[in-house]
Amino acid sequence: MIRKPVMAVLALATLGLAACDRDHDAMANPKICADFKATPSATAAADPATPVDECARRWAYSLAGARDSAEVVADAVVAACAPVLSKWNQASLGQAAPGGGEQALSLTTGQPTNPLAEHSAFVQGRALFYVVQARAGRCKAPPVKNGVPDGL
Repeated sequence: MIRKPVMAVLALATLGLAACDRDHDAMANPKICADFKATPSATAAADPATPVDECARRWAYSLAGARDSAEVVADAVVAACAPVLSKWNQASLGQAAPGGGEQALSLTTGQPTNPLAEHSAFVQGRALFYVVQARAGRCKAPPVKNGVPDGL
């Protein structure tokens, strides 16, 4: 006698969980997706952060489909972009002001910082933003060439 109500409750619970697993295309916004065919402008090409930003965007879109949290995926993106970030950091070391005045207050947080810490915060923030953007828009990953997002 108790079997029928229990089976009905289990069936309803299963249907409810199955509904949670469906894609919610109504929530997707493909208009926010990046266009990987567009070429960077001359202004962007002159900005030393552009290669790091481009690396973060391409890897984030490539890895966004992972089931890990956005923060974990963003950490993987930063790890994938470590060589590009290192080049940016190396170039900024050559541009340091004489007298060692590298320590300054962050314009974002007001805390003491330096260029390398700001570069790290930049790539971490961009990586997380691009992972969330790619997931929200259900965006396509960039083309891949030799196991790496094309363009890197």
